[in-house]
Amino acid sequence: MGLGTTEILLICLLALILFGGGKLADIGKGMGEGIKNFKKGMRESDEEDKAAADVKDEKTPPAKPKESKG
Repeated sequence: MGLGTTEILLICLLALILFGGGKLADIGKGMGEGIKNFKKGMRESDEEDKAAADVKDEKTPPAKPKESKG
């Protein structure tokens, strides 16, 4: 129940007629830049999370072994 080749070609043809070649190029460029910025943001977020985890590990003192009373 997915899109076949004919349906995809028809959608592309309609988009070309509605927006024109130049506008489609601008739309594609904008989408590409958006995806690039999204990936960059995700990568920076991961780096910040790792840095925060490292700082938290440094602040947590190591566990002391329990002294046995005997």
